[in-house]
Order: sequence, then C-alpha cells, then structure tokens
Amino acid sequence: MEPIRIAKVIASRGLCSRREAEQLIARGWVSVEGETIIEPGTRVATNAAITLDDRAHAFLRAKVTILLHKPIGVVSGQPEKGYPPAVSLITTENHYNREQGQQSLQAAHLAGLAPAGRLDIDSHGLLVLTQDGVVARQIIGSESNVEKEYLVRFEGELTDEKLRLLNHGLCLDGRALKPAQVARLNENQLKFILREGRKRQIRRMCDLVGITVVSLKRTRIGKVALADLPYGKWRFLRRDEMF
Repeated sequence: MEPIRIAKVIASRGLCSRREAEQLIARGWVSVEGETIIEPGTRVATNAAITLDDRAHAFLRAKVTILLHKPIGVVSGQPEKGYPPAVSLITTENHYNREQGQQSLQAAHLAGLAPAGRLDIDSHGLLVLTQDGVVARQIIGSESNVEKEYLVRFEGELTDEKLRLLNHGLCLDGRALKPAQVARLNENQLKFILREGRKRQIRRMCDLVGITVVSLKRTRIGKVALADLPYGKWRFLRRDEMF
C-alpha cells in the first residue's frame, strides 16, 4: 500500500484530529520508528509504529469539551446580525458548577472552541462546543452514527400513516432520509431520535406530513444527556462521560 501523510494516519487511529496531528508534528512531539518527524507532509506506511511524546498527550488532555443549554435566539456558530453566537455564553458567570473544586474556565479554553454540529436559532437544548477534534469527528464526522434525541411539540393532525412516514419514508433535497425513531408521547408531543443532521431536518420532516413544530428541544447526544443543565448555562464534559 502506498505511504500516506502521517497526520492522516494518526487521525485514522483515533489519537486526535488531522489538524491536531499537524500541530503535534510541528512541535516535534511525534516519532516514527524512533525518528522524530517535524514535517506534517511526511508520508509513512499505514502500519508504521508511531509514538506521541508525553508533551503531546498532555496537550491533547488539556483540550476541553463544553456542554451548553443553548437558548432560543442564539446561533450555534458564526454570529449573525442581531443574534449572539453560542460561544459568547461561555463565561464564568454562566458556568453551572455544582461541585466545589471543579475545573474553572480559563482563557485558553476559548481558543479554537467550536460547535460540534448545529442547533437552529429557534430551537434550544444541548449543544456541544469542543477544542477536541476527536470529539467533533465522533459527533459530526462523515462516519458518525451518534444518536441525537429531541422533544418536539407540534400543532396539526398526526395520523398513524404520518407517524410511519416520519419514522421512515421521507426525502429531503432529493435524498431519502435514514430511518428515524419517532414516538408519540402525548396528544401534541413527539420524541425524535436521529442519526443524521440535515439542515432544519425535524421542522422540514414535520412540514412534509402537514404538522407544524411549535417548540424543539435537543435532550441528548449519544450517551450524554442535557439532564438538569439550566437554560443558558454550560458545564465541562466530565472525564467519565463519553458520547
């Protein structure tokens, strides 16, 4: 097999993202078969013995992931006129810190902090912001299979046939949607579990079957739940939590 770029090999092994691998290489913290590599464009065999320096491991451990209960009227990513970005809510004042001695917010935690996925401006609930490329790839990478769970209040008539279509059988933008898990909780509330995230997907699915979303709340991503995180507050992802 042809040699490939070392950063791609490192990322494929789940050690960090490709961009992070390039940073580690540039710092001289990566060796191949005992030889230090400093050029990110270096090509190696896919089965090469790659070792990360202790400083590389410390660098990766220092990266944080933050869980935010995003409010309505806040955009997930780039700021839009009149609407603040989610990252602007990551302040000491908004930190939901229930236990003494927990990690406190540092200026370095905001560098490169970016949302792993979107949540519409008119929706609220769990939004993940991270410095960790592995976490981002796990949630929104092309091969991601992480579930996202939502509670949806709606208006309109929902028949058994419409509910069946919401589970499987709809298309958006000319492409079939993956099977979903959609269950009726009461007269005007549904629970959606999706494994993909097309733009405004749930609202558009509901439009296709003739019902209108009144409110939408994301309650879980993978194994991590919103739980009791207050509206507008954030906390650090704990070391024992995994998506």
